[in-house]
Amino acid sequence: MLEKIFKAYDVRAIYPDMLDEQDAWKIGFATARFLAEGRSGTILISRDMRPSSTSLSEALAEGIRCAGCDVIDLGLCDTSFIYFAVNHLGAIGGIQTTASHNPIEYNGFKISGREARPIGADTGLKEIQRLALELPADHGPGSLEVKGRYEQQDLWGPYREHVLSFFTPPRKPTKVFVDASNGMAGVLVPKVFEGLENLEIIPLNFEIGKGFAHEPNPLVAENMVPTQEGVRQHQAHLGACFDGDADRCMFTDEKGNILGCDHLTALLTTRFAEKYAPTAIAYDLRSSKVVQETIEAHQCRPVRSRVGHVFMKAALREHGAVFGGELSGHFYYRDNYNADSGAITFALVLSMLGQQDRPMSELIAPFLKYPQSGEINFRVEDKAAVLDALRQRYSKTAEVDDLDGVTIDAWEKPAAEGGGFWFNVRPSNTEPLLRFNAEAQDQQTLARMLAEVQPMLGEHVDGH
Repeated sequence: MLEKIFKAYDVRAIYPDMLDEQDAWKIGFATARFLAEGRSGTILISRDMRPSSTSLSEALAEGIRCAGCDVIDLGLCDTSFIYFAVNHLGAIGGIQTTASHNPIEYNGFKISGREARPIGADTGLKEIQRLALELPADHGPGSLEVKGRYEQQDLWGPYREHVLSFFTPPRKPTKVFVDASNGMAGVLVPKVFEGLENLEIIPLNFEIGKGFAHEPNPLVAENMVPTQEGVRQHQAHLGACFDGDADRCMFTDEKGNILGCDHLTALLTTRFAEKYAPTAIAYDLRSSKVVQETIEAHQCRPVRSRVGHVFMKAALREHGAVFGGELSGHFYYRDNYNADSGAITFALVLSMLGQQDRPMSELIAPFLKYPQSGEINFRVEDKAAVLDALRQRYSKTAEVDDLDGVTIDAWEKPAAEGGGFWFNVRPSNTEPLLRFNAEAQDQQTLARMLAEVQPMLGEHVDGH
C-alpha cells in the first residue's frame, strides 16, 4: 500500500489495513537512506498516544537502524517537541508517528530533515516513497542486520525551558479551560505549564490511549463546543482546544466565542512588532485583510504565503520573518527554528492576556472588522476549468493572482460600484473539491459577491 499512503506533507492511512509494521520498517529504512545521503547520522523518533503508535514506532526504528543510522527515541510527545529536539541535539532529522487530528484508527509519520526542515512531496517525500517501493517485498522487521545504535532520552526539561522562554507569567490570577482532545496535550500541558504562578488550568479530556471523546480537530466547530461550555461553566478567562498531536491550539474568549486564527495572527503581530519592528511577518493568503493592515500599521513587512506548513516555514526562512500565522491554527516562530508550535502559541496567548486588564473579547475586538465567508467546499470534476473561468470573469475588474489557486482581489473597489471584496479558490490535492474563502468590507457586499461567485464553483458540500 506504499503507493497510496504518501500524501503532500506526510504519510497517513488506516492501520493496519493500509499501513502496518512492515510499511513502517520500509519507511524508516528509506528515510534514513534519504536523510543520511549515503553516510550515517542520528535520527530522532517520537510518537503520539494512538494504540498503534508504539509498534509502528518500533518497526520504524528498526528500519532506520538497519539502514545504518542511530536512533534516539524521545517517547510520547507532541509533534512540535521533535522539531525542538532535532535542533537541540543536532540530529539529521526526526520522525513523529502520528495521524494528527484523524480518527483513532489512522496513523502515519511526519518527517523532518536537518534543522527540522519539513519533508514534503516536493522536498523529499516522493524520493522516500521511491526508495521504500524499491525494497524487496519481504523486507521488514527481523529481515536484515541491525547496524545503528538505539537509545532513549528524556528532553522534557530542556523543552519546557524552551517553551517557557516565550512565556510571561500573568500579573493576576488567570484561569484557562483546556480541552486536550484525548491527545498529546494531555501530556504536554501538565509537563510544561502546571505549577506556574497565577495560572490555573482546568483540564478536560486529558486521558490518553483509549480513544477520543470527540474528533481531535479544533477547526471543526462542533469539536470546540466542550471548550466553549467549559469556559462559561467555570468562568474562565480563556479557553483552549488542542488537536491530536498538539501542534495546533485554538482559543475562545471568556464568553466562549471562538477566536479566528487570522484575527489571532493580527493580535500576536502587535506583540512581535513591539519587540522586533521593523521585521517581516508571514500569513497565509486566506487571512483577513486586517492581518496585512495590522502588520503594516506596526511598521512591519507583510509576507503573503501559500497554504501549508512547508510553504509557511519556507516563507519565514526566506524573508527572515519573526512570526507567521495560518488560518488552520498553525503558528510559526523564528526563534523556534521557524517551526510551528501549539505549546508556544498557548504560552504567548496566555502571556498577552495575563499582562492586560482587559478580557480577551476586548483584546480581539479591534480585529473583527470585516465579514467573512469561512471556508466553504464545492464538489467539481474539472477544477482547472472553474479556475480559468474565474480568471476570465474578473480579469478586467480586479487583481488576479495564482499564488495558491486563484485569488480575486477587488478590495479597493469604491462603494459606489458595490464595495470592496476578495476571495480565494484553491483546489484540493486529493479530492474533486474547490475550497473557497471570501471577505468583504460590509455584509451586503459579501452577500452580493457570494451570490455572484458561488454558482460558478459547483455543488456545495456540507460538512467540509
